[in-house]
Amino acid sequence: MIASDKLLDRIAGDPFLSGFLACPGDFDITCRNPVEDLSLPTGIPLRPIAGCGAGGTYFLCGGTDSAYQPVLYADSEGRATLIGGDLAEALTLITTVPYWRDLGTDFPITDLAADLRADHPTLDADRARFLAALGLPSPSEPEAITRLLAVAASTAPDYVPAVPDDDHVPYDLFFGAPFRPGHATAPGAPHLSANLSRR
Repeated sequence: MIASDKLLDRIAGDPFLSGFLACPGDFDITCRNPVEDLSLPTGIPLRPIAGCGAGGTYFLCGGTDSAYQPVLYADSEGRATLIGGDLAEALTLITTVPYWRDLGTDFPITDLAADLRADHPTLDADRARFLAALGLPSPSEPEAITRLLAVAASTAPDYVPAVPDDDHVPYDLFFGAPFRPGHATAPGAPHLSANLSRR
């Protein structure tokens, strides 16, 4: 059994782990039915492993014999991004920064973090318990944001999904300008770094 499957089995067997991932992590391992079938330009298989409340889906990229299995998130509005070089990293980043999907908005990170803790007063203790239970590292929020955006920047071109029966029109990148085939990477979003500096 590969490491990703072991992690998923461990989470599925522990109500605290699965519950914390579902809320506030918005990573629900009981929801594995994507809104639509997707494919990658390289032909690398996609395996749905979780869903979010807004209809998005988290995928493991690569077959069970693949040494490299990054995690791709595709939302219900035609946007996608890598969020971790493997499942362990993805879980670390999304639980450290559960508001990661709002990083491309105009909301200051300090406000996003404060609102999250107001809604979940035991967040820090629960996150420490979660990470320790799975033997995962505990980065600071700025470190996690920097890493998540670095991983996201490597989405194009190989991990930009498309709908096979829709003329293979690619999804847009979650962070940055819309992806266009032929471009090695999409332009970055400078205001994300500006937001990070406000911490």
